[in-house]
Amino acid sequence: MPRQSKETPTDHVFAALAHPVRRDLLAALLDGPETAQALADRYEMARPSVAEHLKVLRGVGLVDERQAGRHRYYSLTAEPLELLRTWLEPYEQFWRGRLPRLAALLEKEQHHD
Repeated sequence: MPRQSKETPTDHVFAALAHPVRRDLLAALLDGPETAQALADRYEMARPSVAEHLKVLRGVGLVDERQAGRHRYYSLTAEPLELLRTWLEPYEQFWRGRLPRLAALLEKEQHHD
């Protein structure tokens, strides 16, 4: 019987990060808050396109929006990335456990040649 899977906040964060433009926008926001127009200029995109990507990122909590006068500034909020780190941790431990065995196997193969 197939397992039924319920969507989790982690699923939504992964979905938001699946688009390369959104990952690029987050990388740009590592330098500090930016307006949608400044981000659009940086990537040679139309401001409405950037605004749509920012809306998705805001929806999962990866970006915060602040109004300052006529401008809206967007900044990175890393808390949802902690969800991903927590989810990925068992897999990291799995691979860390495999690497010494792989190294030993390669060493053994090298000595046989």
